[in-house]
Amino acid sequence: MTNLPKTMNCIEIKKPGGPEALVPATRPVPEAGEGDVLIKVATAGINGPDIYQRKGLYPPRPGESDLPGLEVSGTVVALGEGAQGLSIGDEVCALANGGGYAEYCVVPDVQCLPVPKGLSLVEAAGVPETFFTVWSNIFERAALQEGESILIHGGAGGIGTTAVQLASAMGARAIVTEGSDEKCQACLDLGAEKAINFRNEDFVEAAKEFGGRGVNVILDVVGGDYVAKNIASLAREGRLVNIAFLQGSKVEINLMPVMLKCLTMTGSTLRIQPKSRKGQIAAALKQKVWPLIEAGKVKPVIYKELPLAEAAEGHRIMEGAGHVGKIMLVT
Repeated sequence: MTNLPKTMNCIEIKKPGGPEALVPATRPVPEAGEGDVLIKVATAGINGPDIYQRKGLYPPRPGESDLPGLEVSGTVVALGEGAQGLSIGDEVCALANGGGYAEYCVVPDVQCLPVPKGLSLVEAAGVPETFFTVWSNIFERAALQEGESILIHGGAGGIGTTAVQLASAMGARAIVTEGSDEKCQACLDLGAEKAINFRNEDFVEAAKEFGGRGVNVILDVVGGDYVAKNIASLAREGRLVNIAFLQGSKVEINLMPVMLKCLTMTGSTLRIQPKSRKGQIAAALKQKVWPLIEAGKVKPVIYKELPLAEAAEGHRIMEGAGHVGKIMLVT
């Protein structure tokens, strides 16, 4: 598309630190490379990896944008050489490799998906990061099956609300942990069968009771002393998936139960996955999950919308842990 502006508004990380490290700036509009598309961003989602990047703990891959932001929605305005499956003017939501906190963002073609019917552009921007993460970890790595049970830690966050809905829609039974009765109720409203306020209830005993002899799958973002507790909460042949370690990744545990119960411990992070792998996840989502979204069975939960320039406030809200669902930045 011609007549693109030369510059754009964006949010830079001046130096690692707190939310104040996020500073509005002006940069040249990026150009779509081979196999890429340029998206005029309508909305960008705030996610946990953005927090880590702001703190200097989750750097972009070499050659990728240093701007934060891993999911966007908007309109395709330019096609790089060899880009396929998309046309200028298409409305999409996309898993970005970085650069989402901006008015324009370059994304590989296979990481773009059509905006699901029935969703606004704000809602659509709340889909990619969490749905890619949940699908690839719960349904591919952990192979959660219909009728099985899953324990989801942090059920009211962006990942948690997505995991609860998708697990329930696929016929699994979800139990969650959260830190307040209000958040627990929000998870029940989304389809969880049981919600545990970890401040006053032992989730290990609750998980064992819920699953009979334990739960089949656990999705954990906590780490730390939760690792041993998760192992104790799993049924025979259970699967533990870690996607973050908010309480630390270095732990001392007894691994004997892993062997005796034939458990699987795994984990992943999305950013380092190659384009081909992200494309595979996108294709699976379009086939298996888009029909659920368009039927109204699953929907991103949006907590708050903020202007792009107020990204720092969005990070403060997210780190305050009082939200249910996603925090979105609107250009």
